[in-house]
Amino acid sequence: MQGIWKAFKPYFLVTPQSIVFLLFLVFPIVMIAIVSFWQFNGYSMVPAFTWSNYGTIFSSDVALRTYLNTFKYVLLVWAFSLGLAFPVAYFLAFYVESLRWKVVLFLVCTVPFWTSNIIRNISWVPLLGRGGLVNQILVSIGLVQEPLEFLLYSDFAVVLGLVHLYTFFMIAPIFNSLMRIERDLITAAQDMGASGFQVLKEIILPLAAPGIAIGSIFVVTLVMGEFLTVRLMGGGQSASVGKLISTQIGSLQYPLAAANAVILLIVTLIMVTGILRVVDIRKEL
Repeated sequence: MQGIWKAFKPYFLVTPQSIVFLLFLVFPIVMIAIVSFWQFNGYSMVPAFTWSNYGTIFSSDVALRTYLNTFKYVLLVWAFSLGLAFPVAYFLAFYVESLRWKVVLFLVCTVPFWTSNIIRNISWVPLLGRGGLVNQILVSIGLVQEPLEFLLYSDFAVVLGLVHLYTFFMIAPIFNSLMRIERDLITAAQDMGASGFQVLKEIILPLAAPGIAIGSIFVVTLVMGEFLTVRLMGGGQSASVGKLISTQIGSLQYPLAAANAVILLIVTLIMVTGILRVVDIRKEL
């Protein structure tokens, strides 16, 4: 009896996690995929198999432009997040010597997460609006003759809001990777005459690559499905796949929304797989 228990003990241990995983992740995704093949007759769903939802998406210029706009957001947010996160993580890892101050400054980076996404997005309105603080300062010092319209309710505002929300997801894994770098490697390279740029290029960046990849996965997956920031910061002037799905759900077009969700999931998985093919992140896990 004890031999049987030892043989099946690992399976009993993973059973609760497996059930939760299946019920709350796999099953909803399977149901979304099934609903994506149903028909919508204008006021209700019909559980009949059809490819019309996918055909509508792939034949729609609006859907194509929406996906391209989403990719634009992903690329811009990823680039700006990386550009901001790497210097911050580098400063914390190599220029702050006290462990206590490293922790304190790292926690400062988490300040935006002390409030909800909605409040963080709304907080930009009094700053970037036509009568906001930024426009008032620019007009008062004579840099512009009239308030700038593109600062709010535009693609610029959407990208700014997303960078504000998700840069920390890039800082944390990069900081973790940089903290794991042996300082003796850098000292040895400097003793052999390597310049600061050579140390950065040949040692720091390759060893930080797994952290950059993990941060990129976080940013890409979060931005691909984002709709709240696009709606609040875009003011109805910007579009994303997440917002498109939200609109379709609001108009009860569940099969079409499910089809978009499936396509969005597949595209996101392809992008994540591409990142994993470029960088091996197993050493960080």
